Amino acid sequence: MSPSPTISSVAALAGVSRSTVSRAFSNPRVLRADTVTRVREAAAHLGYVPNPTAQALSTGRHGLLAMIVPDIANPFFPPMIGAAQGRAETSGLALLLGNTDEDPVREHTLVGRLTLQADGFVLAASRMSERQIRELAERRPVVLVNRDLAGLPRVLVDSADGVRTAVEHLAELGHTRIAYLAGPSRSWANTQRKKAVKRSAERAGIEAIMLPGQVSNYEAGMQAVPALLKSRATAAVAFDDVLAHGVLAGLVQHGLSVPDDLSIVGCDDVLKAQVYPPLTTVSSHAADAGAAAVDLLLQRLDNPGAPDRRVLLSTSLIIRATTAQPVAVRGR
Repeated sequence: MSPSPTISSVAALAGVSRSTVSRAFSNPRVLRADTVTRVREAAAHLGYVPNPTAQALSTGRHGLLAMIVPDIANPFFPPMIGAAQGRAETSGLALLLGNTDEDPVREHTLVGRLTLQADGFVLAASRMSERQIRELAERRPVVLVNRDLAGLPRVLVDSADGVRTAVEHLAELGHTRIAYLAGPSRSWANTQRKKAVKRSAERAGIEAIMLPGQVSNYEAGMQAVPALLKSRATAAVAFDDVLAHGVLAGLVQHGLSVPDDLSIVGCDDVLKAQVYPPLTTVSSHAADAGAAAVDLLLQRLDNPGAPDRRVLLSTSLIIRATTAQPVAVRGR
């Protein structure tokens, strides 16, 4: 039986040092692309597989990043996860994924378990307290998505402009009483969108009614319909497309149609035109946010003392078929 290939044999075949072979697997960003390719081709030819335990001992890194999301079933997050995983793999790293089901206690527990394995964390729409997040950041590099904490690198999908345009669109159609269907109370995006609806309605001279919410899913949207009808609003902006989809179905159950009886605007554009009628919504950049977050995390891993960065991704309104003039205006 031939001996197992070693890091020395890979180095000899590739014409590089042992440390270069180690970096090609543990931190390829510091090497030229052609050097990484040559080393990995040599390793593949010899059948060499790096020992993750040895790598961790020699480099202090495990080659693993962790991404925590609050609701993997929400279609906003899979594109973000996919883009983050792609960025990590390009840099020779693997991505661990955790789902918390909107539970901050579960999130804190999960983070604690992964701290021993992960070199750094991307916390997407974290529901943990600020204190808990900052305590984690003292132990491992942390990048936030849709959570705005000074001093920590973060990527924010700035939906304020898109929501403002949505309210202006409804006002131009003739709606004078609109509702905001809230999402999770701990959500930074929910707070931002609620404020944007209030401020934009005030500027447009129309009334905005805030309807509370705890979770964002299809069932919650259906259950919100009675309160929406009781509010006598002629249009609604929902926290996200999933909630808006449930509202569409709930209105049908009440014998009402969209946009004839009520106009609906979603947020995030994750359902595209897959629902009927095709949903008017505020765009999102979930995939861009995932890629940008991993880029920030890699920068922080390479340079722990790097200055704080706050990346803003803008949004816009996409008008489809769920918004129209209210009945009173059409009947003039």
